[in-house]
Amino acid sequence: MTALPIVQIGHPTLRERAREVTVEELGSVELQRICDDLVETMRAANGAGLAAPQVDIPLRIFAVEVGDNPRYPYKPRLGLRVLVNPTVRAVGGETYENYEGCLSIPDLRGLLARATEVEVTYLDPGGNEHTERFGGLSAGTMQHELDHLDGILFPDRVEDPTTLCSWEMFRTYRQDAWVASVEPLLERFPGEPSHPQE
Repeated sequence: MTALPIVQIGHPTLRERAREVTVEELGSVELQRICDDLVETMRAANGAGLAAPQVDIPLRIFAVEVGDNPRYPYKPRLGLRVLVNPTVRAVGGETYENYEGCLSIPDLRGLLARATEVEVTYLDPGGNEHTERFGGLSAGTMQHELDHLDGILFPDRVEDPTTLCSWEMFRTYRQDAWVASVEPLLERFPGEPSHPQE
């Protein structure tokens, strides 16, 4: 496994719609290598998720995992998943305000609305289909990563530009109040111990 360079905002791949992985590619050695490298890169960068376009691979694949992450100490645990050709559907109409950052946009965070619950259907790298529900901050992670597959970056969804801030300013002035505001979600959707792909 190799940790790949993460492309930054302004790179054209980040603004393109990624293509679906074909049936022929599922289960291939090449696809598994891409997925393994994506996970390695995400872990090396302490990311909660990473999409293939962020490493200049325009395929509809993303990885997610949250353990004891120093960048996101408040995020619920989320077992490793590599999602191929995912679809994300909002469940119900409830939304919440999520403070997000992105490995492709260093040192920037902003507040945006996300669906509180989502249903995600995806293939694993071997081609097996899965459908799962996620809530709270984990649902936000799924929506953020899916946006990458459609060429959307989180600042595109920030309605109030005065919420944009650096990581240091977020931690100093905004993190405590924002975490308190999502505490009910953290109680409703506390995360999970592990996942079969681990």
